[in-house]
Amino acid sequence: MKCDQEQVEEVYQVLALSKNVDEVIFPLLIKMLKRQKIFDCQEFLSQVQNQWQVEREGQDLENSSHLDEEQLLNAEKKDMIRAIDVLKTIKNHQFNKQDYSIEDYEEIKKELIIKISWDNKIIEFLKFLVHLTAFDEKYIQCGSNSLHMLIQMKVNIKTQSFENIRIRDTSLVGANLARCDLSGSEFDNVIISGMNLNQATLFNCKWKNLKINELMQLNGLGGQVNQVCFTQNGHQLASSREGNSFHLWNVKTGKIQCVLQGHEEIKSVCFSNNDTTLAFCNDKFVYLWNLKTRKQMLKIIGHTRQVRTVCFSHDGATLASGSEDRSICLWDVKTGQQQAKLEGHKSCISLVRFSPNDNTIVSGSYDNSIRLWDVQTKQQTGKLDVLIYSFRSLCFSPDCNTIAFSSWDNSIHLWDVKIGQFKDKLDGHQNQVLSVCFSPDGTTLASGSKDNSIRLWDLKTRQQVVKLDSNQESVLSFCFSPDGTTLASGSLDGSIRLWDTKTRQYQPKLDGHTVCFSPDNTTLASGSQDGSICLWDAERGQQKIKLDGHTGTVWSVCFSPDNTTLASGSWDGSIFLWNVRTGQQKVKLEGHTSIVYSVCFSSDGTALASGSHDQSICLWDVQTGQKVQLDGHQQSVLSVNFSPDGTTLASGSNDNSIYLWDVKSGQQKAKLDGHTSTVYSVCFSSDGTTLASGSLDKSIQLWDIQTRQQKAQFDGHTDYVRSVMFSPDGTTLASGSYDKSIRLWDVETGKQKAKLDGHTRTVWSVCYSPDNTTVASCSDDNSIRLWDVKVGHYLTPYENRYKDILTQFTPLILKNHMHPENILCNITILRLSQGNYFQTQGALILKGQFVNSQGIDLRYLFKQKGSLILE
Repeated sequence: MKCDQEQVEEVYQVLALSKNVDEVIFPLLIKMLKRQKIFDCQEFLSQVQNQWQVEREGQDLENSSHLDEEQLLNAEKKDMIRAIDVLKTIKNHQFNKQDYSIEDYEEIKKELIIKISWDNKIIEFLKFLVHLTAFDEKYIQCGSNSLHMLIQMKVNIKTQSFENIRIRDTSLVGANLARCDLSGSEFDNVIISGMNLNQATLFNCKWKNLKINELMQLNGLGGQVNQVCFTQNGHQLASSREGNSFHLWNVKTGKIQCVLQGHEEIKSVCFSNNDTTLAFCNDKFVYLWNLKTRKQMLKIIGHTRQVRTVCFSHDGATLASGSEDRSICLWDVKTGQQQAKLEGHKSCISLVRFSPNDNTIVSGSYDNSIRLWDVQTKQQTGKLDVLIYSFRSLCFSPDCNTIAFSSWDNSIHLWDVKIGQFKDKLDGHQNQVLSVCFSPDGTTLASGSKDNSIRLWDLKTRQQVVKLDSNQESVLSFCFSPDGTTLASGSLDGSIRLWDTKTRQYQPKLDGHTVCFSPDNTTLASGSQDGSICLWDAERGQQKIKLDGHTGTVWSVCFSPDNTTLASGSWDGSIFLWNVRTGQQKVKLEGHTSIVYSVCFSSDGTALASGSHDQSICLWDVQTGQKVQLDGHQQSVLSVNFSPDGTTLASGSNDNSIYLWDVKSGQQKAKLDGHTSTVYSVCFSSDGTTLASGSLDKSIQLWDIQTRQQKAQFDGHTDYVRSVMFSPDGTTLASGSYDKSIRLWDVETGKQKAKLDGHTRTVWSVCYSPDNTTVASCSDDNSIRLWDVKVGHYLTPYENRYKDILTQFTPLILKNHMHPENILCNITILRLSQGNYFQTQGALILKGQFVNSQGIDLRYLFKQKGSLILE
């Protein structure tokens, strides 16, 4: 649907009607509906209006304690009439009939968001419509659209009660519902990919027909997953692992049904089309296994060396096998007798596949060729020479016209079978492509790579439509379910993941190496590997502006104390000063001859310090651009930090030392030796009496600035410490490490207060918010997270109601290291990332149902993500 300005204006005018109603009306109405259990909002308002007329004639309220009723009755008559009119109008409008989350409304929605995103009255009205779904079913669709719009506008809806709301036919992708109470809610045909449900309360929910990218992770024993394969009915999944076993899984429950052991590594598995037989190869033999009896049917002997691949014909009568003996054998499935032997390859056969019509076999070999064979004549009909071992996977399209194969040049190649020529090449992966697979309808091609991602390609446009990032290692194999709705992936990290392929969402790349809060707490700056800097709304997570100018990784960013300027240091050796309000580059400071790793403003904002790979520190006059160079370190300077009074500068270096410099004279005041390896980060406490340092030696050290002696050492990280920062009140130290964790330390006692887990790769940088409540972190996993680190337990008013229930489950909660009174501490409250990541850490689930459109129980996924099932 093209963007029609008249349609945009029409929807806007309907929503804008709410601006004429006294803002006290809508929240009071929800309270009244809830207390009196009313399910017809319009009828109730009409009754209130009538009562208003009676009361205005002189009758007093019978029960003066009913404050809400009294407030409604005291409302102006015109406000009551307007409220009724608004609800009548919205009920009959398309906004209450159509799903505004679908692509047809995308342009209209964009224009509408521009008009209403900062209009607080309309935003409050949208929230009211969401709550109204809990009482009046006539408003479910407009309430669902309202919630979708609130999410799109990134309105803060964390830590709110959404009890009993009914949401259907919409997308809640990326919704941040951390710590919300969704008890009794009903979701139907809702996309929930990327939702943050961390520490949400999910009691007696009825969520069905859900759509989500990541369905579940199947955790078995053993190493990398070499292959995954669905049964034709989609109910079971087989996986072969590094080692001598393979697993058979129940897809709906995620449970292992059985494990088969071989003498050597099982390289390949395949189901027959009627789901009665499973074939797998082990050593020089091929085995056929009866799925019903779970017993071996046949052991096929014929190859003289290890068998690497097996494949059933689609009619189930024939099995093909490829071996290190350079031959392909065709076997009669019933008798196990060899029907034919196809020879021609000059090296090991790595792959064999039947075409969907069973007329052709395609084979790939280490001899750098792909060959086609006629199944009837048993003759070779085509040959394609490729680069040295340039492919790892190949497959036929459902119409038999195209062969796709993955390449080690980071691309996917498409080969036209009829004419024997290349059709196209799909580029996008950042590393070798290890696996490819066509969807059953032939419209989509999936690819997995050493860049740890899965990508889905539209074969009509040849464009990438989805990028799935959840694997921590290379994606070695995957397979579509027969109905095309689910994709199973096997990874080098040993995990098997199930993905919903119909839930397609894609977000721009974000790979921060440094983060910094603005002094007013409203903005978060992040520096990226692509040379850009993003400024984010710290509350909503919305990108405010993108700063481009650097030609290499941005290693450090720092706001000036007056919040007007942002400094950035980069791999390109330059320092930029940016106007925070306009996003324009103000100054480019040049003087370093190599990478600038760290920049820091003095407390009065007149000076900027920078540390570089060229082993020097520069002190810059921000107004004139003049510099003073400080020399002393013998290797790269990785971190610089001013003392709060601006008189001292600390620097940490690759030479294992920390230097203290007199800012006024530029002279070295002291050298602090104690670390046994690179010092990555230094940070002064807010009172200037203590300096913290993080090192490659995995330790954090605290230094007394007056005596210049080490006063404490914090040990706990299992890999080197990349970043340290004191909380503004000086009581806590945050640290980020290559061990993927963030840790909070009590400065006085030296004890670890908390360990924040969530990042899947190195944590490069941590930063406290000026209000002391939040820690921001950025990681190699291409995400930025904001963590709620309030001191003491945090219990929302609606959580208080569940205290008795939680107490019943105290032993279970304690077993999972969660105490009822501090169950809501230290969670990711906002995540900025290139993909949609579903989060349910610390969510409490009691009874209810969470089922996707294929009937898979998603509670298993919730549990894997850190939810606690209270039953």
